[in-house]
Amino acid sequence: MTILIDQVRREASRLLDSQRRSELGQYMTPSPIAGFMASLFSYNGKARLLDAGAGVGSLTSAFLDRALQNGTVVDAETWEIDSILGGYLKNTLDDFVQHGQGKIQARIHAADFIEDATFAIQFDSDNRYTHAILNPPYKKIPSNSKHRKLLRMVDIETVNLYTAFVALAVLLMKEGGEVVAIIPRSFCNGSYYRPFRDLILRTCSIRQLHLFESRNQAFQEDDVLQENIIIHLVKGEPQGSVIVSTSHDGKFLDYRQTMLDAAVIVKPNDAEQFIHIPTSAEHSISPMHCTHTLHDIGLAVCTGPVVDFRMKDYWRDIPGDDTAPLLYPHHFSDGVLSWPKQHKKPNALQLANDVRKWLMPRGHYVLVKRFTAKEERRRLVAYHLPYEALNTAHIGFENHWNVFHIDKHGMDEDTAKGLSTFLNSTILDEHFREFSGHTQVNATDLRNMRYPSREQLQLLGQRAKNQPNNQTSIDRLIEELELA
Repeated sequence: MTILIDQVRREASRLLDSQRRSELGQYMTPSPIAGFMASLFSYNGKARLLDAGAGVGSLTSAFLDRALQNGTVVDAETWEIDSILGGYLKNTLDDFVQHGQGKIQARIHAADFIEDATFAIQFDSDNRYTHAILNPPYKKIPSNSKHRKLLRMVDIETVNLYTAFVALAVLLMKEGGEVVAIIPRSFCNGSYYRPFRDLILRTCSIRQLHLFESRNQAFQEDDVLQENIIIHLVKGEPQGSVIVSTSHDGKFLDYRQTMLDAAVIVKPNDAEQFIHIPTSAEHSISPMHCTHTLHDIGLAVCTGPVVDFRMKDYWRDIPGDDTAPLLYPHHFSDGVLSWPKQHKKPNALQLANDVRKWLMPRGHYVLVKRFTAKEERRRLVAYHLPYEALNTAHIGFENHWNVFHIDKHGMDEDTAKGLSTFLNSTILDEHFREFSGHTQVNATDLRNMRYPSREQLQLLGQRAKNQPNNQTSIDRLIEELELA
């Protein structure tokens, strides 16, 4: 079925226009990935399978192939709301039913999965599944939408369809039921996905996490630039060690795996319950053996206070005596401030009473971009803003920044220089990627990280003075500090 299902998937994909695909938020699974996902399950004689957003049936097909090889009887229920994909799905399932020698039953629901699932969770507690295999749609759920209201009725609070589908599948599982899903990595951190993380960690164990090292290879044919992982959950199973596996792409030719303690994946006492995905035991510890919180070292971080569109009446392109600089990420180039700069955004804000409360006094600050382009080499991009860089009493930091400060004021120069050097290091960027799968860097992420001591940062800052501001120099300074 492998070659056939891929041909069907490509044919159906060509029939879906780009707008319809965007509405569905769905990209169909290549057969090597589907086969790998199916291989993760336990097959114990009888299975009741759930596949929501089934497409042409790539995942169900892979599961049924495995089940027949293992002599497992399967009752499969699939959901596919698109009529074009549903036609292909019917052909796929009919073929298995016809040739399954009575071991396969299959049904298609051409209905809204969220509506059906939330009803079943509330009123049909006997109708539960042993297995779920998912490539759920990826699309935001508006806060006032029907779907959001339905999900809240079963105590699911989430912002995207992919986490909604996984959460519903978990609630529809029997004890011991297994869920295998390929999903974006963005749920691993950030406050928006905290309720979802709480649900899966409270109700399931994580048995395996698979990471694709290339961001654009898992769904290469659909030109999807999204960092995806495969997660294997078991409902009601006590959390043990976790298999963390990697491959460059969806062909799995260089597949590697390691077994890690659960405390490496979710740090004990982490209120945010960030999910870290280190790719080896060596990468599972913080860089430089960092153990200090920001509070420990007397620092804090906040989102840039100035939301520019709310200050539009006070925008100024040309700075003057009655203005304060307004700094955006585009004001920095190669680590150096370039202000003022001709741009569609303003360079300054008029010093009015409505503006002053959002400004911070002149000082040494460390700024981290909240958003990085998908093609950027580093996820963490930090800048040291020196005290002497601006001859002004106050500064406006626009909302696209994370701002490190001390009680809304600057810090000493050595600490600022050392912190920016630490944040721009390769080892920290790799560590940060263990739990962050998207290009946004939130203040919450930075608060939950661990840092060198204040003394180490100051020493690093002193050593970084008069050194070239390039990656080789930064990483050498970090290595020297580790060995000191």
